[in-house]
Amino acid sequence: MRRAVIVAIVLVLAKAAAADKLPAPASAELCGRCHRAIYESWSTSAHATAMTSPVFLDAKDAAEQDFGAEARKICLSCHAPMAGQLNDLELARKVSWEGVTCDYCHSIRDVAAAGSNPKAVVQFGNVKSGPSRDSVSPAHGTAFSGVHTSALLCAVCHEYKNALGFAVVTTYAEWKESPSGKGDVECQQCHMELVKGAVVEPRAKREASHLVNLHAMPGSHSVSQLNRALTARLTASRNGEAVDVVVKVKNEGAGHFLPTGSPMRQLILEVRVTAGGVTTGSGRRTYTRTLADADGALIQQEYVAFMKAAKVVSDTRLAPDETRSETFSMKLPSATPGRVDATFYYFHPATAGPANSDRIKFLELSKSLP
Repeated sequence: MRRAVIVAIVLVLAKAAAADKLPAPASAELCGRCHRAIYESWSTSAHATAMTSPVFLDAKDAAEQDFGAEARKICLSCHAPMAGQLNDLELARKVSWEGVTCDYCHSIRDVAAAGSNPKAVVQFGNVKSGPSRDSVSPAHGTAFSGVHTSALLCAVCHEYKNALGFAVVTTYAEWKESPSGKGDVECQQCHMELVKGAVVEPRAKREASHLVNLHAMPGSHSVSQLNRALTARLTASRNGEAVDVVVKVKNEGAGHFLPTGSPMRQLILEVRVTAGGVTTGSGRRTYTRTLADADGALIQQEYVAFMKAAKVVSDTRLAPDETRSETFSMKLPSATPGRVDATFYYFHPATAGPANSDRIKFLELSKSLP
C-alpha cells in the first residue's frame, strides 16, 4: 500500500512537471514527498528553524519596534529569504515561514559578489539547480550549478555590511583569508559533508548508497561540530598555597574565527579548582567581538549591531589555526587533594534575557591534584 501511494505521488508530480505546473516556489513539504531523507535531515537544521527560532523572533520584533520596517526587511532577507523574493514581508505565504527552504537554495543560479553585500540570483521554475552533475528526476528538470559547490553560495547570508558600511557578519571574509579558504576547502565540506543516503525515495533511479550532502548542516549548535573545531589541553601544578593552571586552546578545525556569525556570540572558558566539593578558585576567558556605534557607545543588543554598529572596540576571538595559552593562578591549601576542571561553552545571548539564551556545554577537561 505504501509503495503504491509513493508511486502515485511520483506520477502526479511527473504529470505536473510535464505541464510545467509545479508550484514555483514549492513548499519544503512538497519536496519532502520524494526527497524524504534529505527533508528529514534539513528539518533538524538551523536553516529550517531560521524563521521560527524564539531567539530570532525576539530580535526581529525588537528591531522592528526600534528601527521600523527597514529592520524587518533586513531580518527577513536571510531568515525568511522567500519573503523577500516573493515580496511577502507580511509572511502571508506558508513557504515564507520555512526559513532557508529547499526551493530557495535550489533556485539560486548564481551569486553576484559586486556591491556592498553578496546577492543571490534566483530563478524560480521547473528546473532545480544543485551540485550533482547526473541528477535525474521524473518531477522536474535538474541542472548542475558550480556555485552550489562554492563558499560563495553561503556568503549571501554569512557576510553582511550594514547601511553604514560596517561588516557585521564576516564569516565568508574570515574563511577567504584562512588556510581553508586559500586551500580551497569550501564551507560545504565541513557543514554539508557527503554521507551515504538516498537523494530520492528508493523507487527512483538512484542507488540508496549514493553520496549526498548532509542537509542537517551542523554548526555552532552542534556539540560534535564544536568539538571538531576547538581543541584544548589542560595542565596544572602546585605552587605553595596556589595552583598554576594552563589551558592551551586551539582553533583546530574551523575555517573561520571562533565564534563567528552574529556579533554577540561568545565562546566561554570557565576554570574551577575544588577541594572536597568546595570551590577554592575560579577564572574565565571570553572569546567575542565588542562593537560600538558611530558615537563610541557600546552595543549591547545583537539586532542593534545590524543597524548601528560602526567600529570594533575589541576582538578576542580565535583566528583559524590560532593557539593561545590561558593561564590562571588559584588558591588551594597545600597538602589538600583537589581537582581542576576546565569547561567550554558556546553562548548566544537572547534579546528577551538569559532565560531564552543558548548556552551549550561542549568540551570538558579535568585534572586531579593529589
